[in-house]
Amino acid sequence: QMIDVNHPSTKLEAWLVDTVHHHSQKAGIPMPEVGIYEGEANAFATGATKNSSMVAVSTGLLSSMNKEEVEAVLAHEIAHVANGDMVTMTLIQGVTNTFVVFLSRIIGILRNEDDAPGVGYYVTSFILDLVLGFLASMVVAAFSRHREFRADAGAAKIMGSSTPMINALARLGGVPTEELPGAVKGFGIAGSIGQLLATHPSIEDRIAALRTQNAH
Repeated sequence: QMIDVNHPSTKLEAWLVDTVHHHSQKAGIPMPEVGIYEGEANAFATGATKNSSMVAVSTGLLSSMNKEEVEAVLAHEIAHVANGDMVTMTLIQGVTNTFVVFLSRIIGILRNEDDAPGVGYYVTSFILDLVLGFLASMVVAAFSRHREFRADAGAAKIMGSSTPMINALARLGGVPTEELPGAVKGFGIAGSIGQLLATHPSIEDRIAALRTQNAH
């Protein structure tokens, strides 16, 4: 359940709105909507355009982080909006899905020796849908991981230092997190950690990238 805090009724809500407003000004984007939802530590950004977006944080994140760490997480989500990541991700997913369907049907037709589609065509198309779909998911996941590194760097720029984002990530590595629904899963501060299909790099890799950025 999402609580709209754009008209704050508590000091915490007012602080969240003020922080998002400050970050969005530094990032050069219009003020997003702000929300709080019940759940384990996570946060996400969503919206069709930079002019129509929302940033939301969970109650678990607010209770497990100090203010500077929450500010860094909000800066990360604002960086997603400023980078246009939601639109780009949707386009990439659409293009790869279309490519999978188109290519699997073309190869299925070429392998079909009969005038009308037969069992071989449908079996070939089904297998190709699975194989090409897996490869396409790898491409989308790789872009998602790259996008997370960019948003971390963007958060460091907004905050004026990499340290708050490093501390926030370190904190995330030690608290329970909750996977977000499919529509916004790729836009959370924490996400699925695996290998080829991971939407987010490991916490260790993200911290290492920020420290390298700090060194330069």
